[in-house]
Amino acid sequence: MHIPTSSFARVSGHLVKALVSVAVLATPSAHAQREALPTPGFGPTPQLPLPQHSAIPTVNIAPAKGWSPGEMPKVAEGLKVVAFARGLDHPRWVYVLPNGDVLVAESNAPPKAEGGGIMAMIMGFFQRRAGAGTVSANRITLLRDTDGDGVADVQTVFAEGLNSPFGMALVGDTFYVANTDSIMKFPYSEGATALTSPGIKLVDLPAGSINHHWTKNVIASADGSKLFVTVGSNSN
Repeated sequence: MHIPTSSFARVSGHLVKALVSVAVLATPSAHAQREALPTPGFGPTPQLPLPQHSAIPTVNIAPAKGWSPGEMPKVAEGLKVVAFARGLDHPRWVYVLPNGDVLVAESNAPPKAEGGGIMAMIMGFFQRRAGAGTVSANRITLLRDTDGDGVADVQTVFAEGLNSPFGMALVGDTFYVANTDSIMKFPYSEGATALTSPGIKLVDLPAGSINHHWTKNVIASADGSKLFVTVGSNSN
């Protein structure tokens, strides 16, 4: 069917006007929907809300709660979870020796030197609520599973008298411990259940009277020629 050019132009003009009218009518509704959407706080250009000021800061800390008797994490079919060891005092770091022995640093922050006051009382309350209000055991415990059932049947004190120990590393026959204020080294023999030497201080680490981030870690290079040590920061 042939439509004259003039008629087609008139029909096209009417369609354009109709579409523009629909767009104008739809614009307020679409704009209202966009206004109703929450402000995006993610993406390449997030729109973050303004900070809110209050006389008392909001501090939400989850209380420490252990597993109930008989309660275990749920795992996939064919797998099983058992408690490898119990009764540890604030365990903070785990290191596995080549022979399969598991070393656990039982440690907590060293005593603070800032003194008392309201801030110290508040901090102590929240530390206790989070399960971190205990005195540091200052030791490393050895756990050994001799029958392969996934439960440690040997539990001995591997090293004690340390100063808030955390990181551990074995290089050859030398065992390194990262105290909060130093790196210590001890002679080690495979299969030993305890370190019999008092150890030698290798180097001091930054600590001081504040020492907020007291956990110091240590790792050896692949060839064992270097030690890398974390020193943390006294601020957040």
